[in-house]
Amino acid sequence: METVAVIDLGSNTARLVLARILTNGHFIIFDELKETVRLGQDMDRDGFLKPSRVAQAVKTLKMFRKLCDSYNVDKVYAFATNAVRRAKNQKSFIEEINAVCGFKIRVLSEEEEAMHIYHGVINSLDIPKAVIMDMSGSSLQLIHYSRRNVLNRENLPLGTISLTDLFANDELTIRERTEKMFEYVSSQLEKVSWLKELEPEVQFIGVGGVFRNLARICRRLKRYPMDMIHNYNVTAEDFNLVYDTITNLEPEKLGKIKGLNSDRADIFPAALAAIRGVFTQSNFDKLVISGAGIREGFLFNHAVPTTIEKPISDVLGYSAYTIMTYCGLNVAHAEQVCNLSIQLYKQLRVLHKLPRQYVKVLRVAALLHDSGSLIKFYNKFKHTFYFILNSNLYGVTHRELVLAAFVAQGLRKNDFNMHEWAKYKDILHEEDLVAVMRLSVILRIAESLDRSMQGHVKGLNCDVLGDSVIMKTEIEGDCTLEIRDAMDAAGEFARSYKKNLEIL
Repeated sequence: METVAVIDLGSNTARLVLARILTNGHFIIFDELKETVRLGQDMDRDGFLKPSRVAQAVKTLKMFRKLCDSYNVDKVYAFATNAVRRAKNQKSFIEEINAVCGFKIRVLSEEEEAMHIYHGVINSLDIPKAVIMDMSGSSLQLIHYSRRNVLNRENLPLGTISLTDLFANDELTIRERTEKMFEYVSSQLEKVSWLKELEPEVQFIGVGGVFRNLARICRRLKRYPMDMIHNYNVTAEDFNLVYDTITNLEPEKLGKIKGLNSDRADIFPAALAAIRGVFTQSNFDKLVISGAGIREGFLFNHAVPTTIEKPISDVLGYSAYTIMTYCGLNVAHAEQVCNLSIQLYKQLRVLHKLPRQYVKVLRVAALLHDSGSLIKFYNKFKHTFYFILNSNLYGVTHRELVLAAFVAQGLRKNDFNMHEWAKYKDILHEEDLVAVMRLSVILRIAESLDRSMQGHVKGLNCDVLGDSVIMKTEIEGDCTLEIRDAMDAAGEFARSYKKNLEIL
């Protein structure tokens, strides 16, 4: 198993992620380290990286080197972005880093940086059309894509550090300074003509530390029940609430905001000003937070080289198979249960009458239905619930992930917990409870029909006759065990579908 490190030397923060490269082009991040270096600080004065900032970067990269050596890393991708890219002393800085720390730091061009960010997002979010915003300490990057093609990109010198330095004025309140930054950013965004010509279905995606902090603050304000940032949605209304709350504070209270990293507190108002500028220019109604960005882009390109030219087509499938591979689940059994579940879903549509969107929920529940057994066989369905809920799967919404967890838990009706269900009332819809009950029965039967994990049931054909459903199986070999086990769900089937069940 190959171990890969990715080092991202940004304008504000230096980050290291460590990943295991699995078989068949999958990877798992297993460790990370970050440090605030503020390389971009005070650069606008003369264009030079300051000695104190360089010293902090060297110190940080030495720590990164130690951690990489402790894991016997096979491959290191080390890169620097905007601050180093525009530094007049770039060459001497890179030479010092390479000599002292042993890393071969590569300075990315604007286009390379944009493409790696894009690769991280497009392979982890199932959003066909969007504008990606990434904000570092010294730049604001916008990437517009549609149907897996980058259409436009813009890199503006509007970073959190540079904006904060530009509008530093102790005589102004935070609100007054933020409003001035917002007006300035808006004037610069006015020059980006394509921002005003976006199609209505284009979404707004945020990547990077400022957006992760924004999501944490929003979650705390709303008492959001899930501890998950990737694919978290910040509505325009939620953003405005955070904007007003933060900008009306006294300076000494900024660092005490729950969810906001203290080392980012002083530059966070600049981030809010820039985000508000994009909201205003493009009339987006929400912002989707991506937990995957430039570092994941490198890892996707390394683990699946074809993603350099063509993104992953099945984001959810890739993510689910990564988890199954890493955890050593029985993939063939999971696939069989998933296939049988989808067949049952389609053939029972006349009874359950659920829209197609629930297929994704059923797919997740089926593929990961046995994950709880990794913790302990007893109460495995409860373990499965928490496993799915905290899996951070790509390609699904938070609501779909919650529903999949409840469907998998509902494999045994006694494990379904209405008190737990109530925790997610603000995420779920009224009709979801009935849907979960019906999908759980489908999954229960499908799992039973591969009880011996031999794949003997090759197909299903359901006939709805009066008050009964006749389920005919296409089999190879002896399926007495499978059919007997599936018939144990007859009572649950009758309660959910109001029909008697017979399996032949």
